[in-house]
Amino acid sequence: MRKIIIAGMLLSAGLISAQENVKPKYELESQTVKATFYYDNGQVKKEGSYNKDGKLHGTWVAYNEDGTKQAIGEYTNGKKTGKWFFWTGSILNEVDYTDSRIADIKKWSKEAVVVNK
Repeated sequence: MRKIIIAGMLLSAGLISAQENVKPKYELESQTVKATFYYDNGQVKKEGSYNKDGKLHGTWVAYNEDGTKQAIGEYTNGKKTGKWFFWTGSILNEVDYTDSRIADIKKWSKEAVVVNK
């Protein structure tokens, strides 16, 4: 049954990303499937894992087309959880999620000065 679920998940993920010229890469790791998606230029677009039920699970990282980090965060059984970080130019947004709902947002900029005493 587990093999059928994994095969179905890979098939559906393949159909979703069929528009991409560079094919996604899938690797079976114990209880998860690690997935890596690419831009047409070959740069990594996003990477993370799916659990045995085909839901996003664990750390996911997204990149801009030039390879710079765009976002990083955690999924638990398909739901965004914990702290997520989103980079936009010189601004870093820190978003706290609980069951895929935004609980708190903080903005950080390179111009901000942090003083430790």
